[in-house]
Amino acid sequence: MTTDAPQGQAHGSAKHLYQRHQSVLPDWLAVYYADPIELTHGEGRHVWDAEGNKYLDFFGGILTTMTAHALPEVTKAVSEQAGRIIHSSTLYLNRPMVDLAERIAKLSGIPDARVFFTTSGTEANDTALLLATAYRRSNQILAMRNSYHGRSFTSVGITGNKGWSPTSLSPLQTLYVHGGVRTRGPYADLDDAGFIAACVADLEDLLGHVRPPAALIAEPIQGVGGFTAPPDGLYAAFREVLHERGILWIADEVQTGWGRTGDNFWGWQAHGQNGPPDILTFAKGIGNGMSIGGVVARAEVMNCLDSNSISTFGGTQITMAAGLANLTYLLEHDLQGNARRVGGLLIERLRAIAAQLPGVREVRGRGLMIGIELVKPGTDQADPDAAAAVLEAAREGGLLIGKGGGHNTSVLRIAPPLSLTVAEAEEGAAILERALRGSQF
Repeated sequence: MTTDAPQGQAHGSAKHLYQRHQSVLPDWLAVYYADPIELTHGEGRHVWDAEGNKYLDFFGGILTTMTAHALPEVTKAVSEQAGRIIHSSTLYLNRPMVDLAERIAKLSGIPDARVFFTTSGTEANDTALLLATAYRRSNQILAMRNSYHGRSFTSVGITGNKGWSPTSLSPLQTLYVHGGVRTRGPYADLDDAGFIAACVADLEDLLGHVRPPAALIAEPIQGVGGFTAPPDGLYAAFREVLHERGILWIADEVQTGWGRTGDNFWGWQAHGQNGPPDILTFAKGIGNGMSIGGVVARAEVMNCLDSNSISTFGGTQITMAAGLANLTYLLEHDLQGNARRVGGLLIERLRAIAAQLPGVREVRGRGLMIGIELVKPGTDQADPDAAAAVLEAAREGGLLIGKGGGHNTSVLRIAPPLSLTVAEAEEGAAILERALRGSQF
C-alpha cells in the first residue's frame, strides 16, 4: 500500500476505535480484516484510511460507490440541495423524487411503470414481496438456492444462503428452485441448453405439488452468493412457465443494475426474451453512497395495496438529488460501456493468472462484477481460509476487495466503480496476483 498524509484529524487509532466498536455494537456486525481499518476519504477509484494508507478500491462499499468516490457532480448536487431543503417525506410533493422516478420508469423497460423509493435494497425487496403477496393473495414465494435478498425478517425468510439467514422463522412460505449456480449442483455437468431444460423441468414439477405461489424472486447474478449466474435465458424460460400460472417475476437488481454487467443496463435483460419482469428492485449504486433503494412495477401491481402507505425517508430530496446527478453522469459518460470494455480486459487478465494457480477453481462474472472462487488444491472443496488470507494480503498490497460464496465463503468479489481505467485494472490485477501467489493454499 502507499501512504499519504491523511486529510483531517484522526481521533485515536483504528485499534482503539475497534475496541469501542466491539463494546457498543452487535457481535454479529462483521468487519473485514484481522486489524480493521477506518476509511476517512476517497477520490476516484481510491480511498484512504485514518493512518494515511492509500488503497485502490475494488469493492466500492459493497457495490455502492458506483461511479467514483467524491464525484464532483454528485458532491455539488448534494451540497446545493442541502442548502435548500434536505427532507420533507412523501406527504408533500417532491420535485427531485418525481424527476428521478420518471427517468427510472423509462429505463426499467417495464410498461406503465410506477416507482416507489426506499432507503435500501432490503426495504425494496420487502416492498416487492408485499406487493406480490397482496396482488396474488398468496404468501408462497419461489426463491433461488444460494440467493441473498437483505437482512429484514421478511427478506431473510427468502434468502437461500444459510450464512446470511439467522432464523428459519418467516411470514412467508419459501420454495427454493434450482438454477442460480451454473457450475455446482445436480445439473452442473449439463451443457447450457440441458441445464436450462433441467431447471425448467424441476420448476414445473415443483409447481405441480403446491398451490400457485405469488412470485419468483431472483438475482440475475447472485451477489453475496459469489457472483454466480445461470446461462442467459434461464429466467426467460422460467417466465414462460410462471406467466401461464399468473405467477409474478421479481428481478432483484440491487447489485446488477445500472450497467455494472457491461452487456446490459439491467441483469434481467440477459433473460428478456419473454419480456421484462413484473417487479424490479434496485438500490446500492444509484446513490453513489447515498441511501437510495426502490421498486419499479406495473401500475396494476404497484397500485394493488388497499391501505395507506408513505415513506418517511424514501425519496428524500437530498438522496434524490444525488441519484439524479449520479445517473446523469453514468449515462453521459457511458459507464456501462466502460464496464464492458475494462471489465472484459480485467476478467481475461484474472483468468490468465488463475490458470497458473491450482487453488483457483473458477474466475467468473460479467462487466465489473467478477468472482474468483478458491478451493483446496486438488479438490473441489471450498477454502474460506484461503479467501480470508487473500483478502488480507490484497489489503497489505493496497487493494480492497470483497468476499462471499454459497456453502462456504470462498469467493473473492471484485466490483470497482464503473469509471475504472485500464491502468487501474492492470494495477489491481497485479496486486491480486501477488496476493494469490503469496497466500498459496
